[in-house]
Amino acid sequence: MPRTFEEECGYINRLTDCKFQIVKGFVPNMNVEGRFYVNNRLEQLMFDELKFSCDGQGIGGFLPAVRQIANVASLPGIIGLPDIHSGYGFSIGNIAAFDVSNPESVISPGGVGFDINCGVRLLRTNLMEEDVKPVKEQLTQSLFDHIPVGVGSRGAIPMMASDLVECLEMGMDWTLREGYSWAEDKEHCEEYGRMLQADASKVSMRAKKRGLPQLGTLGAGNHYAEVQVVDEIYDKHAASTMGIDQEGQVVVMLHCGSRGLGHQVATDSLVEMEKAMARDGIMVNDKQLACARINSTEGKNYFAGMAAAANFAWVNRSCITFCVRNAFQKTFGMSADDMDMQVIYDVSHNVAKMEEHMVDGRPKKLCVHRKGATRAFPAHHPLIPVDYQLIGQPVLIGGSMGTCSYVLTGTEQGMVETFGTTCHGAGRALSRAKSRRTITWDSVIDDLKKKEISIRIASPKLIMEEAPESYKNVTDVVDTCDAAGISKKAVKLRPIAVIKG
Repeated sequence: MPRTFEEECGYINRLTDCKFQIVKGFVPNMNVEGRFYVNNRLEQLMFDELKFSCDGQGIGGFLPAVRQIANVASLPGIIGLPDIHSGYGFSIGNIAAFDVSNPESVISPGGVGFDINCGVRLLRTNLMEEDVKPVKEQLTQSLFDHIPVGVGSRGAIPMMASDLVECLEMGMDWTLREGYSWAEDKEHCEEYGRMLQADASKVSMRAKKRGLPQLGTLGAGNHYAEVQVVDEIYDKHAASTMGIDQEGQVVVMLHCGSRGLGHQVATDSLVEMEKAMARDGIMVNDKQLACARINSTEGKNYFAGMAAAANFAWVNRSCITFCVRNAFQKTFGMSADDMDMQVIYDVSHNVAKMEEHMVDGRPKKLCVHRKGATRAFPAHHPLIPVDYQLIGQPVLIGGSMGTCSYVLTGTEQGMVETFGTTCHGAGRALSRAKSRRTITWDSVIDDLKKKEISIRIASPKLIMEEAPESYKNVTDVVDTCDAAGISKKAVKLRPIAVIKG
């Protein structure tokens, strides 16, 4: 018999002001406790979602995020589980780690997401806001002209099928060889822009056909290219180490992923994993948590294909970076090098990786799933760039259209509590359909004009779907992670120009 909302809440304990625990018994077969982080304002949204579900109102076809966390905690071989909202299988903002040495442990496409290696890249410049203001409209148009955007857009980088195979296996080493990246770009990218486990033969022909024309495209949805200015600096040492020296400095943020190729890799693998589950007798609480043993043929094939899609996403962001630098060069009549258009960092927030973490006082190899969650390793970690060893890994948190974004750094507490993971941005507060029904084109445009934000957009309906009020407040999300100690605020960024599909 279904439980009431009050009965459901009896399984959720508040540990601190912003940390909650879901105890075993909330759903059947939980192997570990679940945990989530929200502040007072986000807490209301989380529990409203659960209440709507108990009342039978539904939330767009997905289970409430709290229940999704508990279902993930029931997967075989799990070791452990920051703002979250419901998504396919795993909630968005979910981190789950599985013991690779346990033969029962699984890998799940739902724990990565369909847009494999969707991520954020931040470039700095030596320009100031006053340098950009006189030519802001020209710069915005130049970026829109240089970067292919929107559904069905075709890449600006000419490619053959043989190039695509090399992209899938070489990642950013391909863009470096072909002259689309600078040598320094790779040094400031998670995994140095290449997952070595990638195998292009594990990517279906259909996925490759979808990806071939899309390399170097921004796509649609919540993906964007933004020209931003430094609005506030919280950690001067960290900011200076990243090349951010003062308020008003201009930077560029890119948010995109593996496009149709990654989506097809996920779709293909789900079909294979359903067969593997039937064969191996794997039972899950939610069919969207389709999975396979990590060391099974299906598990290995998915990981190799997912790694190839991740490499494709890094190449995609690198090709867009090439377009951004060309757009700036055309607008300002200076070389990108003279404008110091270096990559500060590039982070992933939809990926699974093999990492070593301390579990019960001992190092253990884990398969860490991050879905809508960002890696946030602390200072002195061997997997972050040499020049960031004293400050920790830069963490890039994008806002919604017209709102601020943030740069954070990883912390030791995050390594202990969340396997070196923090949030990735502000989750949706309204569905896309509800946004179109309740938000008008004029209201969004007027709001952007008041904020002096230039915009170019390929699809008119997208501007309502991506309006700031469609999303939770990114500052609430970032403040929660900062207060919880799983990442530390360094810089706040404010948009002055937005390019969207």
